[in-house]
Amino acid sequence: MVNAGLHKLTQWLSPSYPVGSFSYSHGLEWVISEGEITDAAALKTWLLDILNHGAGRNDAILLAHAYRAETPSELAEVSELATAFNPSAERLLETQSQGAAFAKTTRSIWPAELSDMPYPVAVGAAARQHAIPLDDTIALYLHSFAANLVSAAVRFVPLGQTEGQRVLSELFEAIDKITFETQVSTLDDLGGCAFRADIASMKHETQTTRIFRS
Repeated sequence: MVNAGLHKLTQWLSPSYPVGSFSYSHGLEWVISEGEITDAAALKTWLLDILNHGAGRNDAILLAHAYRAETPSELAEVSELATAFNPSAERLLETQSQGAAFAKTTRSIWPAELSDMPYPVAVGAAARQHAIPLDDTIALYLHSFAANLVSAAVRFVPLGQTEGQRVLSELFEAIDKITFETQVSTLDDLGGCAFRADIASMKHETQTTRIFRS
């Protein structure tokens, strides 16, 4: 198959792949409930901040280093770092649960050694095993991450479907830029300043009424 790798990557990062991404909002539910995001413009600003200065960029760096890991010990080090970088219990649940579900399904369909790891690490390791290009993997991973949050906002703000898709399309340039930059980033480049998103994930833990798990 000429496009075997692309087919796999699209399948892995599709909403239908059973990782439970639909049940996580990355703290977005709390922000919306507080009235901080009420329209498409505010949602776009929030997502750009997360992609450029928060979990989006960090996940891309971790994915790239998992992809390049030459030994199990190197991969384990990246996995440990990915675990440590979560600022709240719910964000840790988000990455560990999705990563474990991804690894379980992927190794069941394509038998290979793929341990339960944080989500971006598991995706990076699987992409290497299947010889899927790193740039495609990062770009589609970030696209899937952003699309899931847009979907949450469409349901909970609420926004119209067309508005949501417009916001997603306006993130493509940022996703491409992050994809290019993080392929050559070192682990020392990990960090961020999306503090409001981190606080939102903490506040969500004690929110009285919750639809999402994060």
